[in-house]
Amino acid sequence: MFNVTKIICNHAQPMDALRYGHGAGAPTSAHARRPVVVWNVTRTCNLRCTHCYSDSAAQKYTGELTFDEGCALLDDLASYGVPAVLLSGGEPLARPDLLRLAEYARSIGIKLTLSTNGTLIDERAAARIKELGFTYVGVSFDGVGATNDRFRGVEGAFERALRGIRNLKAVGQKVGLRLTLTPATVADLDPIFDFIERERIERACFYHLVPAGRGSSLGTLAPEATRGALERIFARTRALADAGDPREILTVDNHADAAYAAMWLEREGAPHAVEAAAALRWNGGGNNSSGIGIADIDWLGNVHPDQFLQTITLGNVRERPFSEIWSDPAQPILSKLRERRAHVEGRCRDCRFFGTCGGNFRARAYALTGNLWASDPGCYLSDDEIAATA
Repeated sequence: MFNVTKIICNHAQPMDALRYGHGAGAPTSAHARRPVVVWNVTRTCNLRCTHCYSDSAAQKYTGELTFDEGCALLDDLASYGVPAVLLSGGEPLARPDLLRLAEYARSIGIKLTLSTNGTLIDERAAARIKELGFTYVGVSFDGVGATNDRFRGVEGAFERALRGIRNLKAVGQKVGLRLTLTPATVADLDPIFDFIERERIERACFYHLVPAGRGSSLGTLAPEATRGALERIFARTRALADAGDPREILTVDNHADAAYAAMWLEREGAPHAVEAAAALRWNGGGNNSSGIGIADIDWLGNVHPDQFLQTITLGNVRERPFSEIWSDPAQPILSKLRERRAHVEGRCRDCRFFGTCGGNFRARAYALTGNLWASDPGCYLSDDEIAATA
């Protein structure tokens, strides 16, 4: 994740210690930290989004981890010391025992976040989520009103998710938006920021598309469209901060954003440009992401380097604890991901921003080229910008 509010606006943010090595509790290096674990607790979903990486539908899927298996998994994650578990799906709240699993996780000290489409969060569910102590609830949107409904595949999804957000805010739960950058959402960026201001949304994450699952049929944005989207996100985030009303705005899954921001700050003559560049190098982008700072466990118990690389399986928690799978020095994919500069190919390998970007996002390179180590086609920086002599 790239924190626009922190890097562009120089505002301290809640996760600075983990993300940029600042503040109490910061690890000695980003590479040394335990992973945040995404657990897809179910594949079932009540919507049918065009970009769904798990290709989920409103049906029951067989073989999902049972409640007891889920508790055993959570025990292992707690003892391994993961900093947080993100409960995802499908739609996690479509799993009947989701909040029981959350209650167990909290009883053993696990920090939880929830990734949901928001449509199933009534007043009772919102109160229970707040009571359980979720640190954050991310609600997925892709535009405002009818734009969102077309993307989500169900008429009325926007209004139902908006009710979910309002129910969460009514009980004091920290809540934010999760959006994917597509031509439709890029066209809606100003209405989206207007919505964020109007509804007093505390946090918004703009995800660059990773074409996995049903999203495989969607193309990435053209470089000029991506740059234009970043400029608009930077401008609206700065406007909020300058007005004394900052929000936590992040972009996700394109580590070139960090390199672009470093150039942007230098061009703007920002007084904190040098400090920001150092923080971005500490973070390391892809150097500390898939297979290091992020892990995924799917509904069947399969372990993956991240949630978008579910075609690459490292093991299964029914056969071997996650902690053993993740710590196995003989696991070839993990070993290579953790020393990726020796394996990344093409323009990424010689990029002057490798220490900041880390060869960008391997899942997108794999999805679009079939080669885990190819240059990421989602990089929107020019050859001149990444050249060592730039």
